[in-house]
Amino acid sequence: MSHTSGVRQAQKEKTRRALMDAALGLLEDQSLSSLGLREVTRVVGVAPAAFYRHFRDLSDLGVALVEESLGSLHHMIGAILAGQDGDEERIDATVEAVAEHVRRYPAHIRFIARERHGGVRAVREAIAAELDRFADEVAADFSPRLTPDGWPPEDVRMLAELYVDHMVMTATAFLEAQPDQPRLERRVADTARKQLMLISLGRRHWRDG
Repeated sequence: MSHTSGVRQAQKEKTRRALMDAALGLLEDQSLSSLGLREVTRVVGVAPAAFYRHFRDLSDLGVALVEESLGSLHHMIGAILAGQDGDEERIDATVEAVAEHVRRYPAHIRFIARERHGGVRAVREAIAAELDRFADEVAADFSPRLTPDGWPPEDVRMLAELYVDHMVMTATAFLEAQPDQPRLERRVADTARKQLMLISLGRRHWRDG
């Protein structure tokens, strides 16, 4: 790659990043379906035509935000599932990972929480697909331990979906806890741990009936 093309590519990536950041900022107080393309380009300081060098439309930008918002969480939770043995240790590590993710990326989590059932179909489907992939990964981790105990694949998958739904619910609860209210954040964390322990207890007795 020549120096000129390298500079051009770096500038293109910088503009793409700026468009995504501008959209996230504007989406703090509105939904994607109400966001105007010109609002985004005005914040970045580029012509509306420049937007189309990076995204087909605002829904395409929204899908990119979904992938960015949930992609890093996949790796974090995957590392926890691979690295912790006991239920209690996994629960503590999972809750802390979700809390830290919300602290670092509050705008991304707010976007996911709002758009999961929002008005832009492509974004709803992208969120559902990411969460579905997340459930696949959790089910793959659970399966070697549960299948020998008589768990059919559909029940393993159901349990994985329950864990993923709980993570999303917990992330939303952390988001609503203000940064200057550590007591409220601790309460959210304690509740999340107890809920996961309850799920874990139910899991151990699921096949008893």
